Amino acid sequence: MKVFVDRGKCTGLGICESLAPAFFEVDDSGELVQLKEDITADELAAIEEAVQGCPTEALRIER
Repeated sequence: MKVFVDRGKCTGLGICESLAPAFFEVDDSGELVQLKEDITADELAAIEEAVQGCPTEALRIER
């Protein structure tokens, strides 16, 4: 499984960073940095929460 960011939708609010900090970080300029893409079974719950918590619907999981 992988997580993807739609850069056209992302506004860098940082909700995903707070829910899945191993995957996302908002840099000093307010841009989202995706730290990794591949999701393990142990990480899936955090990524699902980040996807659901994204107000701009910029995240998706590919299974």
